[in-house]
Amino acid sequence: MLGKSCPPGPVPEGVIRIYSMRFCPYSHRARLVLKAKGIRHEVININLKSKPDWYYTKHPFGQIPVLENSQCQLIYESVIACEYLDDVYPGRKLFPYDPYERARQKMLLELFCKILEYQNTTFFGGDCISMIDYLIWPWFERLEVYGLADSV
Repeated sequence: MLGKSCPPGPVPEGVIRIYSMRFCPYSHRARLVLKAKGIRHEVININLKSKPDWYYTKHPFGQIPVLENSQCQLIYESVIACEYLDDVYPGRKLFPYDPYERARQKMLLELFCKILEYQNTTFFGGDCISMIDYLIWPWFERLEVYGLADSV
């Protein structure tokens, strides 16, 4: 009975913990950034249909993803978590340094999120696959060409 499971112990020094769910696109964002930056991390998957009672101490609404560091600091909301990872951990910065370029990328993300919100469907074209999905899909298939296949 998962709702009664015990919480995990403290996060080890030098590691960040992500509370996640394998098929959640919001958690996937954070896992992609963790991998892209080579950040040592551990994954605790949460069953969203039967959340453990203790999980509400990590996120007040029981949502994912949540990052937790060894200082017991919690960071949630996927975009905020990803920006935190980029700001705090060394290596190549994933957001541009230039304020305009950074803002432009955030505007593109907002536009994409609004499209998904507006759609409120399984596929871009509706509840079943349609032309728009076929027109977009080739770019996803070519992630390897862009050097992103291992990141997904």
